[in-house]
Parts: sequence; structure tokens; C-alpha cells
Amino acid sequence: MGIFNVELKKVIDDSYEIEIGFGLEDKLISDLQNGLVGDITKFAVITDSIVKALYADSILSKLIEAGYSADLFVFEAGEKQKTRKTKEIIEDEMLEKGYRRDCCIIAVGGGVVTDLAGFVAGTFGRGVPFINYATTLLAAADASVGGKTAVDTPLATNLIGLFNQPEKVYLDIAAWKTLPRRQIYSGMAETIKHACIASRDFFDYLNIHMNEILQIDKEKCEYIAKENCKIKYEVVMKDERESGLREILNLGHTVGRAIETVSEYRLLHGEALSIGMVAEVKLSYKLGYMSKNERDEVIEVLKKANLPTVIPEYINREELVKKLYTDKKVKNGVLRFVIQKGIGEIVEFSDGVFATPISEDVVREIIMDM
Repeated sequence: MGIFNVELKKVIDDSYEIEIGFGLEDKLISDLQNGLVGDITKFAVITDSIVKALYADSILSKLIEAGYSADLFVFEAGEKQKTRKTKEIIEDEMLEKGYRRDCCIIAVGGGVVTDLAGFVAGTFGRGVPFINYATTLLAAADASVGGKTAVDTPLATNLIGLFNQPEKVYLDIAAWKTLPRRQIYSGMAETIKHACIASRDFFDYLNIHMNEILQIDKEKCEYIAKENCKIKYEVVMKDERESGLREILNLGHTVGRAIETVSEYRLLHGEALSIGMVAEVKLSYKLGYMSKNERDEVIEVLKKANLPTVIPEYINREELVKKLYTDKKVKNGVLRFVIQKGIGEIVEFSDGVFATPISEDVVREIIMDM
């Protein structure tokens, strides 16, 4: 009997640019012509049924006008469509149209599109390059930065997926003007979460300028887009694979994701996250990590962003408590929560540990009180 050692040590550079601006479609084409993805000439544009007419059709036309081969792959809009089945349908359509390993995927849309398309790119042909063209505030704050791609299942959200970094991300703030007001409000939840995690100054900025941001003021929106990228980058750079520090980006998500699923996606992600943030600050206050004033400040900023701060009556509280156990931070069947310390900081419970076990009884008490 013998042993053969397979040495596969690698040095990988997954660096990429995030470009923030207004009307970036022509810049995307220019970057491709200047070698962004090498000599690839075949592009699969993945989008949803809402964004198709708003942006994806135009990007497809510009690709074809520039001499590239390109096709549109469209799925029905909404978190309910972020499934293995949708991924399978897109992959089969790509195969039928002759797409192989010599292609690039361009995701045009919000977080559902970028999550799904990034996952497709990571497995199609065992991996092809992809580009994110983010059209929502929520995607700009969260989904298009950090390389986490996934789909949902009836049992849990975002637990089937992989880490896959894009070639480049475009954050087109002009696209925010086409969003329904509810989507704009929803997008603010991740932004407020980032401020709670890392910057009291950013939190105060959001508090002062919330109305201008919600009206898509150019200067204010460029600023929050850059701050979102900066905060998330500083976390992801230190912990790309979520082995410790990156868990802080799940602030509010333990309850938020559970509410989103139990509501059967009647609530948008940001709306569910907002309620999850309220549960988290109530827990932080109960544990002595933030003052009553700080707790109330966070809740008031969420309200100022027109986000919900109570659990809707139609949600079964006991079903919600059970759903908490599908959270990816659960270990050995025990609930674990990321807890903020005041505003702008996260509790580090021990070296490199940013989530702590919380008993079901404590969580149930908070949920029943909301």
C-alpha cells in the first residue's frame, strides 16, 4: 500500500473593482472592449421580469451592437424564484443556446438576480466569470459585494450556494430612481445595519439626511453607496469565507431571515431585516450591551426609513421561533446571535468570536413582545 501526495497549493487574486455612478451601461461595454474578461465574446445576461425592460434589454442591445454574441435569460421577479429549480432552468437554457466554458455571465438586477446568477456562474462549466450590474439600493448595500451566492429552499434561505467573486461590480445609482418606494425603503435596512456594525458617524449621517437619501439625492446616495462598500469590504477582506468576523454582517438576520421565510416573502428582505434589527437591539439592551436611548435611536431611524418595526399579526410566533433554528449561525442545535455594542460596534465575545448562544426562552420572550 502506498500514498501519492497531490500538491495543489495556490495563490489566488480575487480582487475586483466596484464602480459607483449614474448610467453605467456604456462604461460596462467600454470595459469589456478594454479586456475586462479577456477575449471572451459570448455573454449570458441574466435578469428578472421587472428589470428586463428597464435595463437588461438595453445592455443586451449594446452588447450586440458592439459585436458580441449575447442572449437574455429571464426569470420571474421575486425572492420566491431564487431556487434550485430556477437555477436549473437557466442552466438548461444556456446549454440549449450553445453556452459552454468560453462565456461570461452578466447579472443585471437586484440581490435575487446577483445571488442566483453568481451561483450559476460558479457551477456552469465548473466555473465561468461573471459581472454584477446592480440596479437596487439593497444590492448596492449588500448582495453585489462580498462574493456570497446562493439559492433558497423551503427549509432555509441562502444555505445552498458558494463563495464566488465577480470580475467587477457596477452600482448604477440612476437605476434607483426607477424603484418603487417600498424597494427604496427596503434597501435602507442593510445600510442602517452597516452603520450599526461599524460607524456611529455613518449612523448619524443617515439619521440627519434620511429624507434626502429616500428622494435619491445624487450626492447623498453616492456617499452612502461608498460607505456601504467600504464597511463591507473591510469585513470581507479579513474574513472572506465567514470563519468568524464576517458573521457580524448577519446582524439582525437571525430573526429577519426567519420572518422573511415565515411570511412566505410577503415581506421584502429589508422589511424583514428591519424587524430582525429591532429584535436584536431589544436583545442587546436586555443583555446590557446598549442603553435604552441607543436601542430607541436604532428603532427610530428604521421608522424614519419607513421600515416596519413590529412583527405582522399574520405571522405565527411559535412557527417563527422554530424557523430560527435554520439560521446558519446555529451550532449543535443552539441559537447564536450577533449582538451590537452601542451603535457602531459589535460585541466580540472572545478572540474572533462574534456570535453568542442565546436560550430559546429569551428569544421567545422578545418575539412575543413584538
